[in-house]
Amino acid sequence: MSNGINGSSAVNDSSEPRNTSQRYLSTRGDDYDFSFEEAVLKGLASDGGLYIPETIPAASNWQSWKDLSYPDLALEVLSLYISPSEIPRDDLKGIIDRSYSTFRAPETTPLRHLHDNLYLLELFHGPTFAFKDVALQFLGNLFEYFLVRKNAGKSGADRHHLTVVGATSGDTGSAAIYGLRGKKDVSVFILHPKGRVSPIQEAQMTTVLDDNVHNLAVTGTFDDCQDIVKALFADPDINSTLNLGAVNSINFARILAQIVYYFYSYFSLVKSSGLELGDKVRYVVPTGNFGDILAGYFAFRMGLPVEKFVIATNENDILDRFWKTGKYEKKPARGPEAEGGLEVDGVKAHEDGVKETLSPAMDILVSSNFERLLWFLAFEFAAVAKMDDEWNRRQAGQEVAAWLKQLKSTGGFGPVYQDVHTNAKRDFESERVSDAQTVDTIKNYFNKIGYVLDPHTAVGVTASVRSMERSKTPHISLSTAHPAKFAGAVELALKNEAGFSFEEKVRPPEFVGLETKEKRVTDVENNFETVREIVKKQVEEELKAQA
Repeated sequence: MSNGINGSSAVNDSSEPRNTSQRYLSTRGDDYDFSFEEAVLKGLASDGGLYIPETIPAASNWQSWKDLSYPDLALEVLSLYISPSEIPRDDLKGIIDRSYSTFRAPETTPLRHLHDNLYLLELFHGPTFAFKDVALQFLGNLFEYFLVRKNAGKSGADRHHLTVVGATSGDTGSAAIYGLRGKKDVSVFILHPKGRVSPIQEAQMTTVLDDNVHNLAVTGTFDDCQDIVKALFADPDINSTLNLGAVNSINFARILAQIVYYFYSYFSLVKSSGLELGDKVRYVVPTGNFGDILAGYFAFRMGLPVEKFVIATNENDILDRFWKTGKYEKKPARGPEAEGGLEVDGVKAHEDGVKETLSPAMDILVSSNFERLLWFLAFEFAAVAKMDDEWNRRQAGQEVAAWLKQLKSTGGFGPVYQDVHTNAKRDFESERVSDAQTVDTIKNYFNKIGYVLDPHTAVGVTASVRSMERSKTPHISLSTAHPAKFAGAVELALKNEAGFSFEEKVRPPEFVGLETKEKRVTDVENNFETVREIVKKQVEEELKAQA
């Protein structure tokens, strides 16, 4: 029995070859026939596209998973996308078990009944109190597994060392750091805009003192941080000496890990209500970059009975506008129109052009993972011509590449073909929620049932209540963050409500005193060359220390 990190089966000649759901291609058509390991370590395809499996596997026996624990369910789901010739089943089990041993809730992602037909899926029980832990704990252990296997029997300069570089406005950075801290042969550099992320998110990142973790506070905006990261990945100098890796939501391993909690929440509902196996549900998802809801779409395509997915956006509503009109267009906000939200919750750590809101993790101009859904819609459209799958994939890649090229050059595309838009509306609905409505929902649910919602979760719950007027189907609304992570919005909504105390009702013990702990962070100027030299120097020092 393997412990899941020794990589004992680097080559497994007796295992079956990868099937089509275990081979990966780019949404833009040029990269194809990649292994899972290649897709994970590369992150972004060479043509600029995102990796997806050639086909979404059908889970013909999904009903038999009903009574599995969360880790065992994850093993069944992930095995459909990862060939045992790449990661033997016992090794995969070890990776999964370690990933979810860090969660505070025994169920990993518990389901809570709010009222009537509305249930809340709590995704914030991981180390950083945000849904991103579900994927990034797994991704960190996955990186470690691949590196241990690559480095078996090697020493010194021969060892493969991964340098993970990312930009964050808050949550992604802390979740990535907690997923990668202390991992052998990995250095992680997270750039954040100095003074613009929330104090609690900054503290979560900078109080991690592991030698392989490096926080860089950039004098500039989130866009500046992103531009530096993009420049690093494109720079021949640093790429000639370092192996760069990405952890943001474009990495398919993050989508894959999130598929599991859709099945798990469905089974939890079956066991706690009168729902029968096979009955349909609705999922409502607070949505920015589309990765979380996309994982649900994968679960649906695998066989999970879903009536509709409801996209819940804040006032940065490019997705809501696409579902209403078929056009996908940036709509930059400038000046007073763009101002809003709360600095204490990190609202200033955003990309240029967004409308600042009380739910800043969803403040986006374009949705990075939406490209993956577009590929599947384009594939379905191409299939009407009744050619073979290879032709359909090629057509889908060309269509997506053309749409994304137009988005880059003109700021939008569409309206898309009527059949493409119709198929998108077949599986999804959308709702747009304002800050005022978000505050009202936080207030109403505290007064109604004593439950405190974070502002992103409140966007989802607001959309759920609207959806429940259209459908009597049970609704599962996703809760993406603990309310203590966005204390400003919670205090704004509840400060005058009888019986509310942030310290008693909201703040977890893990947050007490966090901001006064020892920190390690390097202030850097907004300059690509400066950051590049820091990264090269720190990695060199780490490698010397390991030698």
